[in-house]
Amino acid sequence: MQKYFIYLAYDGTNYHGWQIQPNGISVQECLMKALSTFLRHEIEVIGAGRTDAGVHASLMVAHFEFEELLDTDSVTDKLNRLLPPDISVYRVCRVRPDAHARFDATARTYKYYVTTAKYPFNRQYRCRVYNQLDYERMNEAARTLLEYTDFTSFSKLHTDVKTNICHITHAEWTQEDDATWVFTIRADRFLRNMVRAIVGTLLEVGRGKLSIEGFRKVIEQQDRGKAGTSAPGNALFLVNVEYPESIFESNK
Repeated sequence: MQKYFIYLAYDGTNYHGWQIQPNGISVQECLMKALSTFLRHEIEVIGAGRTDAGVHASLMVAHFEFEELLDTDSVTDKLNRLLPPDISVYRVCRVRPDAHARFDATARTYKYYVTTAKYPFNRQYRCRVYNQLDYERMNEAARTLLEYTDFTSFSKLHTDVKTNICHITHAEWTQEDDATWVFTIRADRFLRNMVRAIVGTLLEVGRGKLSIEGFRKVIEQQDRGKAGTSAPGNALFLVNVEYPESIFESNK
């Protein structure tokens, strides 16, 4: 069996997240249908992670297996013809037979966008805030995330993960234009709802409703009920998934 990685992007607006759902269409389901149609064989696709309903990805990675050696450029082209306009494939590449899109990922990066402007063309991709936020204080709070590893306080309750331990290596707000700020966070793994819960709690810091010490306490109490409301999913993007070079095979 040959194994392949698919690098893709999608606008999550019309989907019930990445993961196949019994009650709505998912990105994973669309990708599997397109692959199965093209290869005339039932194909299973495994993603690097799950994104929630309405969340976008400018870069997601998934893997699939097929018994024959495929022309990866041709697969990329055919998938883009078969997939709906809001899902696109950048490239398909061969990887080692034991490579895994989820378990071999060494880091993932998300970006979350907030804006004070009312701009019709961005409403699906930005979280509108109605008051000025103290981004300096928000960055001071964000830096404390790097000192902790247990993020139970920012995890969706009753998930099937065995551990809430994550190693965050970057967490920072930067200004993109007069009205827009972006929060970039990178870690080895993320819990369900984690980024949105962190952003929602940092917004409380920015509004002056939560102190830096209070933010630390939220983390230390390991209780989702103590953190802020999750920020809306439409402003969240998965932007990168990193892998060791050793899992890739030459496509020659």
